[in-house]
Amino acid sequence: MTTLHSSLGPNPRLVRMFLTEKGMEEGRDFERVHYDIITGENRQNADYIAKNPLGTIPTLELDDGTCLTESWPICEFIEEAHPAPNLFGETPRERAEVRKWARLFDQEVVVPMTMGFRAGGGRPMFEPRMSVVTAEAGAELAAMSDEKWRMFDSVLGDSNHLALGRFTFADLLMFCFANFGFTVGWKLPEGTDNLARFVETHNQRASAAVWKEAE
Repeated sequence: MTTLHSSLGPNPRLVRMFLTEKGMEEGRDFERVHYDIITGENRQNADYIAKNPLGTIPTLELDDGTCLTESWPICEFIEEAHPAPNLFGETPRERAEVRKWARLFDQEVVVPMTMGFRAGGGRPMFEPRMSVVTAEAGAELAAMSDEKWRMFDSVLGDSNHLALGRFTFADLLMFCFANFGFTVGWKLPEGTDNLARFVETHNQRASAAVWKEAE
């Protein structure tokens, strides 16, 4: 059976939400192995390092032993293997539209937000494990990220979807990183009522239960 190597954090939970949106169930369609990233178990477990030498989470281990890493490619693989319901778009134009917004969000929000957190509130956990920028640079990155959150608030307008007028991978990505922020004490920037509505709306999805579970 396919195995999802998982943990706390936005990327593992993004994949878990994606699987749920696809109608796939833990125990029936895949197994899940949990790692304690707070203690660094994922970087100390020799069996896991053999599957993913970088030690990052998640990893999707297929029946034939192939190990796929990085949440976005994992979700694209699942989409191609299980096309319905569709979350990346049904036509080349639709897929380009979804990927455009996902890429913009990844570059403009995820990168500075996560780097800022690692250099700030997450510094005690991350500094012993990887290179982090200075605390001053971290604060600047966090501010840059908040500025782009405001941009995405404007993109949403009255809608609860970034693309295609329906829930897609782009929405899932944005939802997961908003919830990640909430778990580490971040708040939506002032003047982002559209984002607040977006988060509250998608919190009602069955797949959003992963953010309420204790792990």
